Amino acid sequence: MEFSMPRRPRDPGVPSSPSEYFGTELRARRELSKLSRPQLSERLGYSPQWIGQIESGVGAPSEDFANDCDAFFQASGTFFRIWEWMQELDRLQLLPPGFPDFIEREREAEVIYIFETMVITGLFQTPEYAQEVLKVGKALDAVEQLVATRMERQEILKREDPPHVVAIFDEGAIRRPIGNLEVLRGQIRHLIDLAELPHVTIQIVRASKGAYAGLPGAFMILGFQVEPSAVRVEGHVGGQLVDHSAVVRKYGVRFDLIRASAMNVEDSLDLLRTILESL
Repeated sequence: MEFSMPRRPRDPGVPSSPSEYFGTELRARRELSKLSRPQLSERLGYSPQWIGQIESGVGAPSEDFANDCDAFFQASGTFFRIWEWMQELDRLQLLPPGFPDFIEREREAEVIYIFETMVITGLFQTPEYAQEVLKVGKALDAVEQLVATRMERQEILKREDPPHVVAIFDEGAIRRPIGNLEVLRGQIRHLIDLAELPHVTIQIVRASKGAYAGLPGAFMILGFQVEPSAVRVEGHVGGQLVDHSAVVRKYGVRFDLIRASAMNVEDSLDLLRTILESL
C-alpha cells in the first residue's frame, strides 16, 4: 500500500517587493487568526480571489483595503504603512536614474544657478505646464505622480529660508508653445510672479543674440553652505550630478559667460510682460 505525504503549505519565501511584503503580512495574520480566505473575504467584504491575489503579491492593495486590514487585525497602521511605502517606491521608480539623490541635494542647497535652453525649468513650472512637458510617452498615472513630485520640489521656494535662485533662460525656452495658450499664459504669469520675489533672479538671453556660451545645453549648479558645490547636467534618459571641483568651476565660468550675454533683470521682466501681452 502506498502512502502519500501530506502537502506542505507553499513557502512564500522572502518578499522581494513591497506588494509581496504586504501579501506575506496579510497571509500570516489571516493564518494566525485561523481564518480561510473565504472567511476573511466575508468579514472584510472583498472577494476570495482578490485576497488571494494580494497574498501572492500579484494584486496591488488599495488604500481602503489597507485601512480595512488594519482595523480588522488591529494592526496599529502596519498595512497602511506598507501601502504608503509601495506608493513612494512606485514614485521613485518613475524618476530618472539618480534623480532622487539630486532632489535631496537640491533641498540642502543655499544657492541654485539654472540655465535652460528648451523649456522652463522644473523648479518654476506650473502643474499644467509640467503635465504637458512630462506626458510624452507616459501613462496618465505616471504623469500625475511625476507632476506631484515636481510640485513637491518647489516647496523649497516657499520656506522661511529659501535658497537664492538665479535662473537664465534662452528666449526660445520662454516662447516655446508648450500646451495651449492658456497653459502658456499661466506659465508666463507664474514666471513674472517668481521674478518679483527677493530670492529669485530671472534673466533672459534674447534670440537675436546669436551664438553665445549657452549653446551646448542646460545645466544647474547647486551651492551649499558647507559642502562642495555640485552641477547637474541633463541628458535624454536622465541627468548626471557631478561634484568634482574642477568640473564645477568650469560650469561656474560658463554660467558667468552666459549671464554676460543675458539681458538685465528689469529688461528680462519687461520682456516676460511683453510676451504675456502678445499671447
